[in-house]
Amino acid sequence: MRVSARLDRLPPYLFAELERKIAAKRAAGVDVISLGIGDPDTPTPGLVVGALAGAVADPGTHQYPSNRGRPELREALARFYERRFGVELDPDTEILPALGAKECIFNLNLAFLDPGTVALAADPGYPVYAGGPLLAGAEAELMPLLPERGFTPDLQAIPQDALGRARLMYLNYPNNPTGAVVPPGFFDEVVAFAQEHDFLVVHDASYTETTFDDYVAPSFLETPGAKEVGIEVFSLSKGYNMTGWRTAAVMGNAEAIEAYWRLKTNIDSGMFEAVQLAAAAALDEGDAVPREMSRLYERRRDLVISALREIGVEVAVPRATIYVWAPVPSGHTSASYCELVLEESGVAVSPGGAYGPNGEGFFRISLTVSDERLAEAMDRMREGLRVGS
Repeated sequence: MRVSARLDRLPPYLFAELERKIAAKRAAGVDVISLGIGDPDTPTPGLVVGALAGAVADPGTHQYPSNRGRPELREALARFYERRFGVELDPDTEILPALGAKECIFNLNLAFLDPGTVALAADPGYPVYAGGPLLAGAEAELMPLLPERGFTPDLQAIPQDALGRARLMYLNYPNNPTGAVVPPGFFDEVVAFAQEHDFLVVHDASYTETTFDDYVAPSFLETPGAKEVGIEVFSLSKGYNMTGWRTAAVMGNAEAIEAYWRLKTNIDSGMFEAVQLAAAAALDEGDAVPREMSRLYERRRDLVISALREIGVEVAVPRATIYVWAPVPSGHTSASYCELVLEESGVAVSPGGAYGPNGEGFFRISLTVSDERLAEAMDRMREGLRVGS
């Protein structure tokens, strides 16, 4: 058996060894608390489940869906964006449902990249930003996200050769894994930069609805000129507790939406229409859900920040997302510290290096376990990992 050479282009899966050790610990009877995966622990809201149940019972949803998506979902997305962000979108030409943000982001690489071309990818960032271009036969030019810049890339530092070949730029605010929010004026800078260098901006808006301390996250599409140079991927996974439902959409530039649609018609048959109708109900009737979830995660964030500081880890307080991004103590790499946490405390956290070279020196804690288990995890870490003890 011979597999495609494109798989050899992928970087090593840095979670693999950690996952093996977690499995070994559990097999040995250790109660491991995993804070590594950002999967909400609370159920999907009843209004969404109820809408799905009604739609599933309708035989009209049982056949092949349209790749364009149900009008009800596209129109609900348009209403949501106008209500939430003040952005007007044409449901027929500027909105297309996607089978989750990951599918959408990966397929955009196939739609826009050729061998020799480049995607500008945030580093650290969601791994598909860098892995997707490689699988598409193109290249990823990593844009360092550094603490001293508030985890925003220095656009002027991007090499000219990469800019000349760039077709896509991946951004994500609020940011996974750092929890950073976009500073005022940065999106305006991005729009001007994309106009100058003729590439498509792809803004991953998966965390706009999970914010703290009265912060309200903007949409990239709010920025003047954004629809001329970019698109935004909006996901219901985190804000509405719908990770397993694979419900997202891409919105913005009509020409880019059409290109993505042309690709998708050759890859999948669209989203189950009952799920589309349930997602429309979430958008139309569920505005309270992300606010309630934000309060839950804000409480958990405060618990984690307090515990980390007691241990001796100085950490910036995130204003959004479901993660805490913290520096590892001196003398450790990201991987070695995460291994120590697992060995000493039976708690699994994610090494920052798994999100790109500039994630090295950090680790990520997910807030998606129950308050009780999260408190237990922090108690374990307090007992075994006080810095300097």
